[in-house]
Amino acid sequence: MEDLSIRHVLPSDYLPVISVLNEWWGGRNMSDMLPRLFFVHFQDTGFVVEHEERIVGFLVGFFSQTFADQAYIHFAGIHPGFRRKGLGRILYESFFDAAKENGRRVVKSVTSPANKASIAFHLAMGFQVDKADTVVDGISVSGAYDGPGGDRVLFSRKLE
Repeated sequence: MEDLSIRHVLPSDYLPVISVLNEWWGGRNMSDMLPRLFFVHFQDTGFVVEHEERIVGFLVGFFSQTFADQAYIHFAGIHPGFRRKGLGRILYESFFDAAKENGRRVVKSVTSPANKASIAFHLAMGFQVDKADTVVDGISVSGAYDGPGGDRVLFSRKLE
């Protein structure tokens, strides 16, 4: 796609992203899951894709402070009109490159078991589902991972 650029996130990207986030998720309240701190403190591990100077995709993640070989993708989103055009792959690969450059060998990520598109995307990107305590629709799920009602699918991807 023409007129696309990718760059690291800036604090000034927060309001443009957060103002469309719930809309991009079909009206679901997702904005509570994306605090400004990711755009301030994790600029080297956050990316935006722009089309004609408008943000049409983003990814925020970080390098684990506890596990020196791991990195974590916290949140990624693509404008509905720009989905299925490879932008998610571009963002994830940018994060993988940053992680490798920092000596990280594993990338972790988490999604809701209800988010079938996210599960399919992660599997297509080479992630494996981590074994957990229950199985839902054939997928291993960690019950109450994020508290009561917060069941999650945990992913890992080795970097080469």
